[in-house]
Amino acid sequence: MSSNSSESTAGGPGGRWARIARASLAPARAFQTSSRTPLLQVLKTAVAAVIAWIVCSFIAPQQVPVFGAIAAIIVVQPSVNQSFTRAFERSIGVIVGVVVAEAAAFVFGSPGWLILAAIVISLLVGWALRFPQSSTVQIPISAMLVLSIGAQTPGYAVERIIETIIGALIGVVINWLIVPPVALKPAHDAVASLGREVAAIMEGLARVLSEPTDSASRQLLLVEARLLRPMQAKAQAAVDLAEESLRFNPRRSSHRAELATDAALLTMLGIVVTRVLGMARSLNDHFDESLHEEPTAAGIAEELRRAAHDLRLVMQNAALPVAEVELLGDEPPALTAPLQALMPSPEHWIVIGSLLEDLRRVREEIVGAIDK
Repeated sequence: MSSNSSESTAGGPGGRWARIARASLAPARAFQTSSRTPLLQVLKTAVAAVIAWIVCSFIAPQQVPVFGAIAAIIVVQPSVNQSFTRAFERSIGVIVGVVVAEAAAFVFGSPGWLILAAIVISLLVGWALRFPQSSTVQIPISAMLVLSIGAQTPGYAVERIIETIIGALIGVVINWLIVPPVALKPAHDAVASLGREVAAIMEGLARVLSEPTDSASRQLLLVEARLLRPMQAKAQAAVDLAEESLRFNPRRSSHRAELATDAALLTMLGIVVTRVLGMARSLNDHFDESLHEEPTAAGIAEELRRAAHDLRLVMQNAALPVAEVELLGDEPPALTAPLQALMPSPEHWIVIGSLLEDLRRVREEIVGAIDK
């Protein structure tokens, strides 16, 4: 009984059909993203396309207002600044494409090969003028449509330019009016994650300096410290995206202070990351078991724990997301006085000196952030 059940679920017809279904869906999943476009942006795009279609239908009643609707759809972007950029790029691409088509028709007439020649010339013009990819692609499309459709429709080229500009303007206005997106939360989360990880690495360095560890754990700590660089790059990208989302955004005034705090914290964390990574390398390269006997090593370990505490305090005071187990309440800063270092032994002066200099810079940055 159990063997039959196992066969039906794993190797029997039921299991076989399940595998076939999963295999058939695999190509479809390859074209899917991990997250959907926000529904609000989809609705804004639809509204912009409908309005552009209605408005442009009055400009050229004899033509279907496809190009105005296309411009509106393309221009509605995740940020208002990107909408302005796309509107400008598409308008310039259409204008240059129309000029190329009109000039080619004026010089060569209307032979059958002219459309292919105009496509090649348009691409070269976009390349020569160093246009972005979106404008470069738009030039040959506009030239091709003008030469193929416009030859039978007087005034087609001018109407296409006007229609595209109107559709682009409608897309910008709709994206500006209907709840323009503000990408502050990803920036908050990325900066907070980086701060938490830096604090954890500093506590790991303190453990290496204050208690016995093996080579594998020290090597793992170095790897974790090196992973701070990708986290820093991710946080910087999130802050840059947030800054872009605020450009030309009517809600920017209420969010600029928050973003400025994130940017300042990220600058501070960038310096701390460099120093923490240097400390991890120094300990990994110059560690020996007698390092625990150095009185200054214990002092450095304690300062690292205090620095981790105060870094979490800085993140908490900046209202960044903090894990519940890391909440510090109204605790005061722990970095109250500089470390008084003793002369290290000749075998350890390189690693102790390196750690002290990195610790000095870490302390300066964290104390400075607390005092602000």
